[in-house]
Amino acid sequence: MSIRFLRTLLAGLLTFILVLSVPRGLTLAASVDTGVPIENVSSEIPALAASAIIPISEQPFYPFLLESYRRWATSPLGSVVGDSPRDTLLNFYAVMTHLTNTTDSIISISENHPGLFWGSTARINIQKAEGLFALATHALDSSSFPESIREDMSQESALELKEVLDYVFTHSQFPIDIPDQIGLKALNAQRTNSIDSWTLPHTLIILENIVSTSGDVPGFLFSASTVSNINRMYNLIRDLPRVDQPFASPGLYSSFTSTPGFIVPPLWYLKLPPGIRNLLEISFFDQTVLQISASLFVLLAYIVTLSFLFRRFLHTFGYSQPNEALPGFPLLAWFSFNKAWYRVIIIFPLLPLSLLSTVVIDNYINFTGTPLLLVEYILSICFYISLSILIFLSFDALGCTVSARLVQWRGGSSELQLQRVSNLIVPVFRVLGASASMFTIYRLLVVLGLPSTTVLAFSAVPGLAIGLGASKLLGNLFGGLSIQTDRPVRVGEFCQIGNTLGFVTKIGMRSLVLQTLDSRVTIPNSIVDEQTIVNFSRRDANSDECPTQSLVVRVAVTRRFNSDQVADLLFFARLALADIKGVHEPLVSIEEEQSEGCTILCHALVAVHSWDDYIVARERILLRLEEVVEQVHLSQRSIGVSYDTSSDQLECIPDLIRDLVETDPLLKLKSCRLMTIAAFSYEFNFRFHAHHGSLSAIKDSIDRLNHDLLASFADQGIEIPYPTAVEIRKLA
Repeated sequence: MSIRFLRTLLAGLLTFILVLSVPRGLTLAASVDTGVPIENVSSEIPALAASAIIPISEQPFYPFLLESYRRWATSPLGSVVGDSPRDTLLNFYAVMTHLTNTTDSIISISENHPGLFWGSTARINIQKAEGLFALATHALDSSSFPESIREDMSQESALELKEVLDYVFTHSQFPIDIPDQIGLKALNAQRTNSIDSWTLPHTLIILENIVSTSGDVPGFLFSASTVSNINRMYNLIRDLPRVDQPFASPGLYSSFTSTPGFIVPPLWYLKLPPGIRNLLEISFFDQTVLQISASLFVLLAYIVTLSFLFRRFLHTFGYSQPNEALPGFPLLAWFSFNKAWYRVIIIFPLLPLSLLSTVVIDNYINFTGTPLLLVEYILSICFYISLSILIFLSFDALGCTVSARLVQWRGGSSELQLQRVSNLIVPVFRVLGASASMFTIYRLLVVLGLPSTTVLAFSAVPGLAIGLGASKLLGNLFGGLSIQTDRPVRVGEFCQIGNTLGFVTKIGMRSLVLQTLDSRVTIPNSIVDEQTIVNFSRRDANSDECPTQSLVVRVAVTRRFNSDQVADLLFFARLALADIKGVHEPLVSIEEEQSEGCTILCHALVAVHSWDDYIVARERILLRLEEVVEQVHLSQRSIGVSYDTSSDQLECIPDLIRDLVETDPLLKLKSCRLMTIAAFSYEFNFRFHAHHGSLSAIKDSIDRLNHDLLASFADQGIEIPYPTAVEIRKLA
């Protein structure tokens, strides 16, 4: 996989997610801010008319509110969601009042509390307040928000809803009778169609009998439409005068959004001088200076870390080599194995980093509103894309590990064996990883708020692509399965597919790669499956053993050799090839040519798996055979003596030559005969076998033999006629 391809893939994926999610996020932001038109909401909020206002203490629901408040004060456990609108509404109102009183009491002791952090008692009270807040948010149907921001938007909506209810309960000109189960049945009896919902009079606050999001407990919740419009309702009353009443929570939402921390600000912040706090709480776009600067710092640290890890990730696709290899496999194989897990290690920190950044910005810095929505959208996209990449890389690394372990368990240790097993195992794991990664992307789309029907439509795209244009891909996949099952060729084998001759370097899910002498040829598996395959490799009984490739070499012999020399030629050629490392089962023969000379035909098996090794082995055999031809030529000698040589001297010449030849233990005289009575001399022909390790050593031995022969003939008084002497000097 090239770096350019990886960059393009990641950029395209990120663009695809952003194109889908940003419009959705902007739409949600707009819905949170606007809800319904101003005139519709304002017409449903009671007008401020002091003379017509009914105090909350005179409302019909007030005794039930007092009872609910006392019950939550003595036993702050249970569910806010009730079986009737009265239970849910008053439970929510009482719990939020308890929350306000608890947080106010904690904050009131901050000036006298020692140190810069809350003590154990204060932390216990803070945990109680957070528990009450969690119970209160369960009463809101927040299903209209995407999962990525659902909890935060539900919490903000609960705070805003409490202040809206404060306004409604203290500014109502009409008695508010909140029905219980019996009252709701009575209301339905007066209606044409019975419904399981109730609307707070003269407002858009609706409670519906639906399944609670807290655990499949049926009850009345504040409806999704109420939750989505609560921000707009709050903006209409946020700047209006407050009426003092024992259950009111003035400034609850603003104090929550303008300070760091979750429910209660940290103690060190509360102990800051008022002037500094006022400076830090200067607001821009509903966010304070402290929140904006701290969030930018966190995001900058996140981006720097992300860039560093991404560069390291791309670096793993470069050409750098490791310093050392692990035992058991060659360097390259183990480096590839380690790189797969190294990529997993690089990507993994992005997951906790994304979650940590979200928690810090949300709960500690306390970003709120639309800025929080956008930040959580971006971090959610980064988290799920990182998770998708991590899943794919983990499956890929697991495939490499399983391949290596399988080879080790079967007693193998070569890179070629690892490549063969990896070609079968790794693609399967990659397909599984891609499927799991695709599921993660679908999950991201759901988390970002896309409708499930849209996500299902996206899930049908792969099937549609296969039906419209991926038939060739399927053909190649099935062809690859056929090749892996029948195994006509394997990685490292020398074969001919159609008219293409080369070494198999890869058998993938889609194609097969042949390395020819001058290029790299990629052949689709469907074509390979239909072609005639000539495999020049010979496999042993154990198919895991490295195969050997056939190698045929022809060497033309231009000299005219007699039958003895031809026999020596075959003998020494077979000995020479048997001594060449990596050459197995050599077969040597000769082909008679029409013209003078013959041709040595050599067939052998060589354990090579690339063209470089193949050419080196062929050159080694050619050079060795050329040396054998020269050796046989030099091993047949002729020497003449003058006619003045006596018969006794003629009789002792063969023994003399034998002694001189066999002075070298690696020379063996095979024959010495008086073959010709020439014009100037008697011609003796002798033939010997040389068993030296190199042609140079044979020439040195012949040089020594010639000098000894001349000296010995001179001592014996045997004369060599001039023409023959000239020839001996030439050979020497």
